[in-house]
Amino acid sequence: MGSSNHYMHTMSKIINLKDLLEKISLFHRQGKKIVFTNGCFDIMHVGHVRYLTAAKAKGEILVVGLNSDKSVNTIKGGGKRPIICEDQRAEVLAGLLCVDYITVFNEPDPLKLIQAIKPDVLVKGADWPEDKIIGADFVKKNGGRVVRVPLVPKISTSSIIQKILTVHS
Repeated sequence: MGSSNHYMHTMSKIINLKDLLEKISLFHRQGKKIVFTNGCFDIMHVGHVRYLTAAKAKGEILVVGLNSDKSVNTIKGGGKRPIICEDQRAEVLAGLLCVDYITVFNEPDPLKLIQAIKPDVLVKGADWPEDKIIGADFVKKNGGRVVRVPLVPKISTSSIIQKILTVHS
């Protein structure tokens, strides 16, 4: 695959919800297990890569719901985040082999997205207690399961930002 073909393949992973749902319908008919996770993925780090790799291992198709810039700003507050814009965050995610599709959402939480996709497996970090994972009840009620993945200790986007501010101030 030439470099332009590889780039087009990478970019084809970033998809709107309508087109994603058509693909997911086909995957479900083929009996493929759909895994869903979501997040901001602002300033990608090893914790993100390990988390997404672990998520992919739970099924065959990994769909990432990516919080839009507006959504990140709402949940992280203060107008200081995200550091990296949604188009670039989506492209970095698309470059990972373990990620099959990325769809950007504007809501503060992914419930509508989860209800539309109906994943077989919902994955979140182990820092989330299962009863606080948005969409967990919906997924389980529809025969799916919820998996909590351990986080890499002492690494987060917030800690990276803090270190940059401390070292470079």
